[in-house]
Amino acid sequence: MEQNTYTAIKLIARPTGGPITQDLFDVVQLPKPALEDGEFLIQQTYTSLDPAMFGWMSPDTNSYIPPVALGDVMRSGGIGKVIESKHPSFQVGDRVTGLLGWAELIKSDGKGINKVENDLPDEAILSIFALPGLTATQGLYAIGKPQKGETLVVTGAAGSVGSLVGQLAKADGLNVIGVVGSEDKAKWITQELGFDGAINYKTDDLAAKLDELAPNGIDVFFENTGGPIQEKIYYRMNVHGRIAVCGMIADYATMTPPPGPNWIQMIKKRLTVQGFAMPDHYGEIPQLFQKLAPYVMQGKIKYRAHVLDGLPSAIEGLNLFFTGGNKGKLMVKL
Repeated sequence: MEQNTYTAIKLIARPTGGPITQDLFDVVQLPKPALEDGEFLIQQTYTSLDPAMFGWMSPDTNSYIPPVALGDVMRSGGIGKVIESKHPSFQVGDRVTGLLGWAELIKSDGKGINKVENDLPDEAILSIFALPGLTATQGLYAIGKPQKGETLVVTGAAGSVGSLVGQLAKADGLNVIGVVGSEDKAKWITQELGFDGAINYKTDDLAAKLDELAPNGIDVFFENTGGPIQEKIYYRMNVHGRIAVCGMIADYATMTPPPGPNWIQMIKKRLTVQGFAMPDHYGEIPQLFQKLAPYVMQGKIKYRAHVLDGLPSAIEGLNLFFTGGNKGKLMVKL
């Protein structure tokens, strides 16, 4: 039987710190959209949950991407298949990815939508060849500039971006240290992903563990989280070290983030510290995929998907980023 309505979730209020709650959203039933020439309809199969979404919900209009307007469908990456088409370049049955949003059906004119050109399952596409893989590849190579024999520290190392950063760096011959929040995650990144060491920021003596695992200092720091270990990593950076600032999940739920470390270290060590966000680099997606693909095809990249069931589970599922409860790339199966 043909589906005449579909579920979507709209943002109706902005978070003010603390957990994400149901009252920030409205779960609605919408009529199936009609297509004009040059448009096609996507049925989403998985939607991606990413820390960037906290920024998209905030009222900050000076960020790298405009906030989601109140009353609009919540923005998110996703993967799906074309089920109807009046577009010459997109055929029924094509698998596609892009910023599809929290909706079962999405009408598109093709802008910002990319075809999936390989046979990997949807979970693998969202875990590797979507925002996490693009972010890891852009930040590590454009900013981190890793060299064989150097030491890299990545925070949020068991997360979707951090786990890929560490594996790419390891494949390139670096000494890789990952910062995580549980013993299970520490075992996963060392025993399964091949990291050289893991630091549990909740239980370890952070300074002592850094000295043990990085006795020659740190050359590349890929920052995903903020938190108490940030300053300790910063003060152990080597001369001409590079810091790629990708995310600060520890600070997203606080109205007043803690002060950062002193900048004198940047002068003494001639450090490069650069923040980045993927919307600046959407034009480079084909080249980033080209860089990433050989590592995947050679079996050097593993992933772990944490799948929630049903679109409404996305709302409180976002809180797993605050608790560290997600194990691998967080996504929702529709």
